[in-house]
Amino acid sequence: MIDRLVVLGATGDLSARYLLPALAALRAAGQLDDRFQLTGASREEWSSERFREWIGARLDLHGGPYPADAREAIAARARYVRADVTSSADVAEAIAGDGPVAVYLALPPGLFPRVVTALHEAGLPAGSRIVLEKPFGEDLAGAQELNRLLADLVPEQAVFRVDHFLAMTTVQNVLGSRLANRALEPIWNSTHIAEIEIVWDETLALEGRAGYYDHVGALKDMVQNHLLQLLCLVAMEPPITLGERDLRDRKVDVLRSVRPLTEQDVVRRTRRARYLPGRVGDHDIPAYVDEDGVSPERRTETFAEVELELDSWRWSGTRFRLRSGKALEADRKEVAVRFRPVPHLPFGHSGEAQPNVLRFGLEPEGLTLDLTAIGAHAHELAPLSLTARMDPTGLPAYGRLLLDVLTGDPALSIRGDEAEEAWRVLEPVLSAWEKDLVPLEEYPAGSQGPPRR
Repeated sequence: MIDRLVVLGATGDLSARYLLPALAALRAAGQLDDRFQLTGASREEWSSERFREWIGARLDLHGGPYPADAREAIAARARYVRADVTSSADVAEAIAGDGPVAVYLALPPGLFPRVVTALHEAGLPAGSRIVLEKPFGEDLAGAQELNRLLADLVPEQAVFRVDHFLAMTTVQNVLGSRLANRALEPIWNSTHIAEIEIVWDETLALEGRAGYYDHVGALKDMVQNHLLQLLCLVAMEPPITLGERDLRDRKVDVLRSVRPLTEQDVVRRTRRARYLPGRVGDHDIPAYVDEDGVSPERRTETFAEVELELDSWRWSGTRFRLRSGKALEADRKEVAVRFRPVPHLPFGHSGEAQPNVLRFGLEPEGLTLDLTAIGAHAHELAPLSLTARMDPTGLPAYGRLLLDVLTGDPALSIRGDEAEEAWRVLEPVLSAWEKDLVPLEEYPAGSQGPPRR
């Protein structure tokens, strides 16, 4: 197990909200001992003492239920290096020490090639690992070039292209529900399933993230970055094991089976929009183009929807709808599996059968099955919902991912060819949107999004 973690871009929101609480969780669970050392590197003119104070303050704010001694232990041995993360000399100072190191690039994707080059020039100790937050590259060509740079630096198994969605309890339970229950797997195909909808709708607006979000938008930030991963787990063939090779091979198969989109397909099967002024809950939200740091000429979307089809024996004839939007009326974060109607109802005119829908709630985590049952009167149909909440795991999603990095288990990280295939799926959408073949619609903040066509 590696006991040194270097975070490049350590003073950002990712570290404060996710990485530091994850480390505190690992310490509280007994997964990190006194040998573990955190090194932060960023542009701020800070001392190590100032960095430790910042860690303590951030953990007081975001550390959740983890005990004070676990939070204090993370800060106690932390050190800080003021660094230009694209400078090989500065990076060499940050990674200096005995033994292998895990280097976490908590940075904008546009910096990845230059930082990886700096790491190569600085010289990583044998056995070191590289961690990159998705999106991996900014397009297919960028992902391919970044893969080439990484291949020159470390073996593929030492590259962790992480996506915290894959470590969520409910996301993991998608596989558990499918593969461990005879009631589901035999009907997990296009004969019985009409549509699978993968949704991440949120009431949150930009929340000060213009520096990142305005350069990527909803399609890259959520659909390419996270929702395609959920598609892989929902649609993959049962793997022989959940080991890294078997699991990743089956995920790549799904992406390779996605039917390529023509320009006409993109026009008919995709939507994009951005929010206008409105009210979400008790908050007035300005138009996206009026948010601080936004450049209206970029025409960045805050809502994206893509409909895909898979050319495979299991899924031919099933629609897969991937959707994400910001500043919407309500949070809706789920995978909804919509089954086809039964072929015949022997109940006359005593009501309609509701479509059976199996919902994997992502946030909050849970499971709901919408059914039709007999109502208060004989032969009268009525809806019935069965709901279960998931027990939280001992580690948060980022805690699970960091533990995998430090112990060297890449099963939940993204393999290089998978990252490229994900960009291949969406390249036609990016191209058509850039040509303005799909109109940029608008919707009031606090609404349900752009109206259906």
